[in-house]
Amino acid sequence: MNRQLATALFGAPMVVLLAPAAPAVAADYLTVGQAQQAIFPEARAFEPVTLQLDERQRRALSAAAGPQPPHGQLRAWRVQGATGPLGFFFTDEVVGRQDFIDYALGINADGTLRAPEILSYRESHGGEIRNAAWRRQFARRADGTHLRNAIDIRNIAGATLSCEHLTAGVRYLALLWQLALQPPGASTP
Repeated sequence: MNRQLATALFGAPMVVLLAPAAPAVAADYLTVGQAQQAIFPEARAFEPVTLQLDERQRRALSAAAGPQPPHGQLRAWRVQGATGPLGFFFTDEVVGRQDFIDYALGINADGTLRAPEILSYRESHGGEIRNAAWRRQFARRADGTHLRNAIDIRNIAGATLSCEHLTAGVRYLALLWQLALQPPGASTP
């Protein structure tokens, strides 16, 4: 609208302010070491684990995990406590809407989950997944292999893709634990 028309219509020149587009926010919240201590505060040692799946395990993981967002680097550690193994600690990256969300997850020796921690978040929307109440929904789940967003794990309006992809990533890690790291003779939760 030009200034003369605005003056004629509204009696004064009108100024139009345009809000800038929301910038992508890149924030690092925790280091791997800090996440290890947050998820397994009672741990005495974290021993890196090399994950090597055979073809049968890869097919089973792909079939059971369901649709997955793109993943980045996945790392795992065996967690030792004062009296023996506590479980496993994982770091993974899943795409939120456009960029990776780096997160960490603990799985106890019995297969129950611990609440994930967000290490880095690089999206302009959806950072609400860092909310402790949302992350606690994963804790003590006995079978993370069947987690479904908006059914088992509440969705957050405005963070739908972040919720969906992080839930899928946790489901993937729970299946990976079950197929490759579960102690021999242990029953699946």
